[in-house]
Amino acid sequence: MGKITIAIDGYSSTGKSTIAKRLASTLDYIYVDTGAMYRAVTLFALEEGIINDKGKVDEATLIDKLSDIHLKFVPNTETGRSEMFLNDKNVEREIRAMRVSGFVSKVAAIKEVREKLVKIQQEMGKNKGIVMDGRDIGTVVFPDAELKLFMTASPEKRAARRYKELLEKGEEVTYAEVLKNVEERDRIDSTRSISPLTRAKDAIEFDNSDMGLEEQFERIHDYSQRVIAKVG
Repeated sequence: MGKITIAIDGYSSTGKSTIAKRLASTLDYIYVDTGAMYRAVTLFALEEGIINDKGKVDEATLIDKLSDIHLKFVPNTETGRSEMFLNDKNVEREIRAMRVSGFVSKVAAIKEVREKLVKIQQEMGKNKGIVMDGRDIGTVVFPDAELKLFMTASPEKRAARRYKELLEKGEEVTYAEVLKNVEERDRIDSTRSISPLTRAKDAIEFDNSDMGLEEQFERIHDYSQRVIAKVG
């Protein structure tokens, strides 16, 4: 049976990664979390002092240092999942923190950053059999993907999910802070001049505001099976 490319785009905290991981595992496909890549670049910028105390990103310096950033996904034998390594250091936990979330959309809006990561992403998926999630997968990275999904949900529902997740990880945050971050990321992602977050014309819009994880997965798995069957 032929393999396809599955592109999952959408707003932050819509569960893209959770669905994509499970779908890839079920189909025996490669899973790539492009958001982790942008978060790793953001972490690098924070650690190098490229983002100042007022939250301003020194774009020129970051662009100049892009050649110093080496990213790779390394399988975790205990969990069975791939984790993000930045310059040979496992940063999977650090990149999920609110500290990084607050700046990732600003870093992701930089043209040269996107160009570097898109090239890496396209190379990862050149042989198909891949599930990739992010903001511009169906519009820029894989415009010819056989299956495109666009995930959405209300900001309040997404903030509640993210808030619960952060509390479980031991972070001290308030729901108001998380909601503000979600709304600000939506604004930046949707209005940036380079590869803005937008639904591809041939993408299936999937609103999971009032949908459980199991129902979401069953529907999306069904979509994928139908497309794979057509490819043969």
